[in-house]
Amino acid sequence: MAYLLIFVILLHLLTLAMLFIATMEKSWWEWGGLENSDLWYNCRFDNSTGIWLCASSKETEWLQAVQVLMVLSVVFSSVSFLVFLGQLFTMSKGGLFYFTGLCQVFAGLTVFSASLIYTLHHKEILQDSRELLSGRFGYCFILAWVCVPLLLCSGVIYIHLRKKE
Repeated sequence: MAYLLIFVILLHLLTLAMLFIATMEKSWWEWGGLENSDLWYNCRFDNSTGIWLCASSKETEWLQAVQVLMVLSVVFSSVSFLVFLGQLFTMSKGGLFYFTGLCQVFAGLTVFSASLIYTLHHKEILQDSRELLSGRFGYCFILAWVCVPLLLCSGVIYIHLRKKE
C-alpha cells in the first residue's frame, strides 16, 4: 500500500510539473529554433545580441480559450493535490478519494480541450505570425498532450483508491 501511495503522489507531482511547463514555457509552435510562439508571447532569437526578443501574442478568441483551459487545468490539478493531502490525514478509514479523482479528471479534460483547440485552430491563433508551413508544434504542445492520459489515469486511480490504516 505504501508503494501505491508513493506512486500516486509521484504521478500527481509529475503531471503537475508537466502542466506548469506546458502552460508557462515558450514553445507551442516553433520555426527552426530561432523563433517560437507560446500561449502568451511570440519570441525571436536575436543572433547579434544573443537574447530572445518577445512580444505579446495577438489575443484571438481561440488563444484565450486555450489560455483559460490550461490555467484551469493547473488549478484543478493543484486543488486536487492539496485536497488529497488533506483527505489523507483527515478522512476516516475506508474512505474514497472521489473529489480528488474528479478534480484530476477535470484537469485532464481541460488539457484535452485546450490541446484539441490548439491543434484544430493553430492557423487562426498564429495568423499574424510567420509562414506556418515552415513551422511545427513545439515540446510544450506535446507535453500538454502527454498530460491528458496521465491525468485521466491518475483521476481513475484516485477514484478507486481507498484509505487504509
